[in-house]
Amino acid sequence: MEVLFNKDILGNALLDYHDGRYSEDIVTLSSLDEQDVIPLPYLFRTFEQMPKIEQRALELAFGKVLDVGCGAGSHSLYLQEKGHTVTGLDSSYGAIEVCKLRGLKSVVHSEIQNYNDKQFDTLLLLMNGIGLAGKLSCLEGFLKHLKELLKPDGQILLDSSDIIYMFEQDEDGGIWIPGDTVYYGEVTFSMEYKGQRGEAFDWLYLDFNSLKECCNSIDLKCELVISGEHYDYLAKLSLK
Repeated sequence: MEVLFNKDILGNALLDYHDGRYSEDIVTLSSLDEQDVIPLPYLFRTFEQMPKIEQRALELAFGKVLDVGCGAGSHSLYLQEKGHTVTGLDSSYGAIEVCKLRGLKSVVHSEIQNYNDKQFDTLLLLMNGIGLAGKLSCLEGFLKHLKELLKPDGQILLDSSDIIYMFEQDEDGGIWIPGDTVYYGEVTFSMEYKGQRGEAFDWLYLDFNSLKECCNSIDLKCELVISGEHYDYLAKLSLK
C-alpha cells in the first residue's frame, strides 16, 4: 500500500476521533527500532484516567497557565473547569481545532520556540513535554526560552522518562549504548495514521540529573516532585 505524507498526522487523528470517525490508532516508529501505538481514546482522558504524575502537575498549577503541546486539550480543559485562566498551545492545527470544539477558550497555534507574546505563572509540559527540545544540545536554549515566558514567581512543570532501561546491560552492570549515540535519550520518531505518514522529528527523553545540571547552568531551580512507576518523573523548575 502506498504511504502518503501528511504534516499533521496527530491533528487528523484527533479530529477523526472527536467527530466520531474512530477506526484505528496512531502508529509510531522510532530510531530505537521499535513500533508502538498511541491509542486515540487515551488522548481524550479524564482527570481520573490520568497517571499520578499528570494529576499532581495539575494540582500544582496556579495562576495564568500555558499548556505547551496541549494536544486534544484534556489537561487544559480540566484546569479551565477548575477556574484557571489557561491557554493551550500546539503546533498541530488539527489539535487546536479539537481544543476549540471541546470548549477551550484560549488557544495558540504555534511552535513553543516561536511563541513569546505573554508571560505565565505556570508552564505545563506534560506527556514528556521536555521532548520538544529535540536534542540534549538544544536543551539549554529551550529552557532559556521557557524562562522568558515565566513571571518572576512562576513555575515550569514538566515530566520525562529516563530510558536507560531500554539498553542492554552487561554482566558487570554496564550499559551498552551504540557508539554513534550522542545521548541515549535522543530519539527520532515518525507517526503513521490511515495510510499516511508524518515527517520525522527529534524527541528527547531526559534523565533527571541531566535536567538538573542544565538548570543549574542557567540559574533555574530544579526540584523532583514525584517519581512514577516507569522510570518517569515530574519536575518543577523556577527562577532562582
